[in-house]
Parts: sequence; structure tokens; C-alpha cells
Amino acid sequence: MIEKQKIEELFEEHAKGSGLFLVSVKVSNSNRIIILADKNDGITIDECAAIHRHVENGLDHDKEDFELQVSSPGLDAPFIVIEQYYKNENRKVEVVDNDGSKYTGRIKYVTNGGFELETELKTKGKTIELKDISFNFEQIKSTRVILTIK
Repeated sequence: MIEKQKIEELFEEHAKGSGLFLVSVKVSNSNRIIILADKNDGITIDECAAIHRHVENGLDHDKEDFELQVSSPGLDAPFIVIEQYYKNENRKVEVVDNDGSKYTGRIKYVTNGGFELETELKTKGKTIELKDISFNFEQIKSTRVILTIK
């Protein structure tokens, strides 16, 4: 079986200085490899293809057969790494804490330990107050962007 660490190393080797960041790597028992990557200004298909080529060239099909897929996490996928919080600063998100409580608001002030969420308190459809709630990453079950149609 191909080692997840080997895939991560190949990705980091390719991504150095490019602004790309690794969201996740999954390797199944049958060597199906799924790499999710992103960039602060969004990853392109060409960048995914370049990652694919680099990783594929770093592995040996003669030793082990594998299937490789490289893509971005979906727009509605929950955040996995801290870079996704930085990328989505000032965007509206839904946060579910470890107790199951849901909060919506804008991500502000992301740090290595957590972030603030600017929430709106509404009454009769009108915003009456903005309130900042602080979260540590350990408190979070999931965070995802709320898609809005303009």
C-alpha cells in the first residue's frame, strides 16, 4: 500500500512557494489516492493537473498500481485545515460546535488557536445588534461556507 506520508511529501515538494495548501490526502487499501488541495485565490484545473503529474511521477506504477485523483474541496465542504479559515475570512459561514449548537456569521480575526465569528442578532427581520463570538478550533465540530446567490 502506498504511504499517505509519501503523497504528502510529494505534494509539499511541488507546492513550495506556490501558495497551494494541502487540505487532505486519502489512500484506500486498493491504492485509490484522493488529494484535496486549495489556494487562497482558488485552485485552477491546470494547478490540479500539475499536482497530479508531479505526484504520479514520484510514484512507481511498476511497484504498485494506483489510481490518483486531485481536486479542490467542494464549495460546501466542511473546513479541514486552518488555511481554509484564513482563505474564508470575512465570508459568511455556519459553525457547529461540539455541543451541536449552530451559529452563522462572518469569520473574523483567524489565529493559530481559533477565530471570531461576527453574528447578527435579528428581531422581526431587522438587524438589531452585531455580536462577536470567539471560538477555539478544539470547540468546533464543523465549519462551512454559506453559499449566497446574488
